[in-house]
Amino acid sequence: MKMKEFMTGMKAGLPVCVGYFSVSFGFGAMAVAQGLTIWQAILISASNLTSAGQFAGLTVIAAGAAMLEMILTQLVINSRYALMSLAIGQRLGPTVGTGKRLIAAFFNTDEVFALGMSRGKELTTTFFVGAGISAAIGWTAGTAMGAVAGSLLPQSVRMALGVMLYGMFIAIVVPQAKEEKTILYSVIFALLFSCLFAWVPGLNQVSGGLAIVICTVAAAALCAVLFPVEEEVAAE
Repeated sequence: MKMKEFMTGMKAGLPVCVGYFSVSFGFGAMAVAQGLTIWQAILISASNLTSAGQFAGLTVIAAGAAMLEMILTQLVINSRYALMSLAIGQRLGPTVGTGKRLIAAFFNTDEVFALGMSRGKELTTTFFVGAGISAAIGWTAGTAMGAVAGSLLPQSVRMALGVMLYGMFIAIVVPQAKEEKTILYSVIFALLFSCLFAWVPGLNQVSGGLAIVICTVAAAALCAVLFPVEEEVAAE
């Protein structure tokens, strides 16, 4: 029964596996272009399943920022996983032990979370981990292929791959910004704050990693004040 659930989870995670492969290919190529070795890039993806966190971390590494800045950057960017893990924990039920919950939390990405929450029948740890492993295979394999390909490319091409990150984020943000004005304003606010840290004397002395954290928190806080989410009132 458990093996059947596991294979069902892996099958459900195949689309995520394919999608992760293409994105992580870019991460692997960029990691090598920034000076990391192939094995360092693979180890990062094998031990972390967070696309935005890894790309941001790569930026912090390239900037030579301090460890504290890396911790703050990852804490801000990946804080959503805490709420997602709480939701998954409730779906798994009270009988699931701490060990299994920790394993499930490792594989809890945005896409795997969506698979778990949208499952019609009872969610099991075996299914969730199966879907997570399928996604992890695509993410790590894509990173490995991208890192190898990046190491074989000419230096000029590897440097040009640096724009891939920005292209990926533009492709993600623009469609959402067209539909939700709050997202559009958050992008504009983050851009304005970034310009301040780039050009204003004094602020331009702040390291890149810390500037990312400040801009992210400031833009999110400003949007939260200007565009609060209305609470739904339950019908009596």
